Amino acid sequence: MKLYIGNLPFSMSEEDLKALFANYSTEEITLIKDKFSGRSKGFGFVTISDDEVAKKVIAEINDKEIEGRQIKISEAKPMEERSERPRRSFGNGERRSFGGRRNFNRDRY
Repeated sequence: MKLYIGNLPFSMSEEDLKALFANYSTEEITLIKDKFSGRSKGFGFVTISDDEVAKKVIAEINDKEIEGRQIKISEAKPMEERSERPRRSFGNGERRSFGGRRNFNRDRY
């Protein structure tokens, strides 16, 4: 079962997360990080092969306080497929050129 681990301290490293789950039979532990700064985004995922152990983890660690933050653990929901977003349209769909059509032969006064 894949578990979502939320509200983690931003200072937590992947090694810290592994230490938190050291007493459980984990298959994979992933801490989600910002791709630019490399800093934790405050959540991660833990995969546990035995569903009973996963339920035990939820019961024992959910709402536990770590560095002043109550962590939240729940069963991870599958990612929804992302549909391609429609392109934004500005205006009413007409193509306009700035400057328009000018009548250069008209009288000014």
